[in-house]
Amino acid sequence: MPLVAIILATFVSVLSSSLVNVALPKLSTVFGVPTATIQWVVTGFMLASAVVIPASGFLSARFGSKKLLVLSVIGFTIGSFLCGIAWNDSSLIAFRIFQGLAGGFIMPVGMTVMYTIVPRQQIGLAMGIWGVAAMVAPALGPTLGGYLVQYYSWRTLFFLNVPIGVIAAIACYMLLKESPTNPKLKFDLAGAIFSVTFFGSLLLALSKGQSEGWTSLYIVSLFYVAVVSLALLLWVELTTPQPLLNIRIFKNLKFSASTLTAGLVMMAMMGGTFLMPIYLQNVQGMTAMDSGILLLPQSIAMALMMPISGKLLTKLGILPLGIVGLLILGVTTYELHRLTGDTSHLWINVVLTIRGFGIGLCMMPISTVGMGAVPKEQINDASPLSNVFRQVMASMGIAILTTIMSSRQYFHNFRIAENVPSTSEAASSVMSALSGALMQGGVDSATASGTAATYIAGFMQKEALVRGIADTFYISAIPAFICIPLIFLLRDKKKPKEQPAPAKAPEEASPSGKPAAAGIQVEPVKA
Repeated sequence: MPLVAIILATFVSVLSSSLVNVALPKLSTVFGVPTATIQWVVTGFMLASAVVIPASGFLSARFGSKKLLVLSVIGFTIGSFLCGIAWNDSSLIAFRIFQGLAGGFIMPVGMTVMYTIVPRQQIGLAMGIWGVAAMVAPALGPTLGGYLVQYYSWRTLFFLNVPIGVIAAIACYMLLKESPTNPKLKFDLAGAIFSVTFFGSLLLALSKGQSEGWTSLYIVSLFYVAVVSLALLLWVELTTPQPLLNIRIFKNLKFSASTLTAGLVMMAMMGGTFLMPIYLQNVQGMTAMDSGILLLPQSIAMALMMPISGKLLTKLGILPLGIVGLLILGVTTYELHRLTGDTSHLWINVVLTIRGFGIGLCMMPISTVGMGAVPKEQINDASPLSNVFRQVMASMGIAILTTIMSSRQYFHNFRIAENVPSTSEAASSVMSALSGALMQGGVDSATASGTAATYIAGFMQKEALVRGIADTFYISAIPAFICIPLIFLLRDKKKPKEQPAPAKAPEEASPSGKPAAAGIQVEPVKA
């Protein structure tokens, strides 16, 4: 029952972050602001939730995990309600930042509580069940968000969280036990300042790099601030007796390998999560809800596989699950580079569903093995490190894939334009046919010629986008294959076989009639 409470809290926080993505065009229209402004509804939430994660370990140890989790869920629910009643874009962005600051503790603290209440021999299954909320909620978000935006108001995206949040807060309060606290623990102020500066500037640079330009002064300055603050953060955390982020945990090889592998898997997974909706909506002209429905089987496959993989982890170990899951993820992501402008939905569905099975098979076991290698007293320190690293890697994955997609689209557009010169007979015949069809509809010749040229340019840009997305899928498969050698670092070392005990001498009767100790010679008693 406590696990159910943690799953509810995790689900509502993760679902909210993916629900809003599909509503950005609607919000831009409602408030009459450009997309760059309304994008802060997502960016502000992401930055706010990321910068508070490092402090979750200290706050859990100082005030108790249960108290922090309940207050975080309550704050997140209040933030959801405030977002639902927002009256302009500025108020919505401010309330989303508040929502992120309050809800950023839910994931790391929930994981910490789970590792302290669940027996180690059952943690694989527990993590698999928890993973259903942590990993499937982002995939369900576009479907549910598209439906709510299309048939109801955008405000329902936020009001939906309120009843779930209230139930989650009550469940956490009633079902969880308070953890031991350390009131004398000192707050690492310098570590907090440098961690907020580092994670905030890095994530902001990664999220805004494509729109602002990677070589612009703004983005280069953010990266410079991130590098300097990272160096200062490492120096402070390695010299402070009670650091905010206990970086020394990375000496644990299993935990380090697990965290790095989970981050790379997040980057590979973002290929499908980020690129496929762009392909379905911009190339095949599907609505947000229809594309979400098409992606739903992948989510169901992940949801079914995660508890099963947690159960299999205790029986088979990490090696077969990790290697098979990563191979499925890598091969299916690579197969998506075969996309064309008219690829059938059945083929897309089959490949994505198999891909979902692969993600569900490897994702949670990799995290479970790494966290399981950490001593119980260090879980408070390990959970924030694991969560913030995954969030940074996911943001970095989206930034890298966006850059690759844009550059490859530009490259293919240039190559297609080279092969379709103005003197091309094929292009001229197509333009003549389109112009003739438009003129028959009553359009004058000049307008018909211009419209036909626009259509041709649109076809070329669409084909360039398809090829750019396909190339990006090709690249996004690489992290999955890189992870395979790292899996061998996560396996349990074979324990030396116990030597058979030396054979004991047959017991002989002592003069008292009791058996003598083994190996002791008993002299016969003379008459």
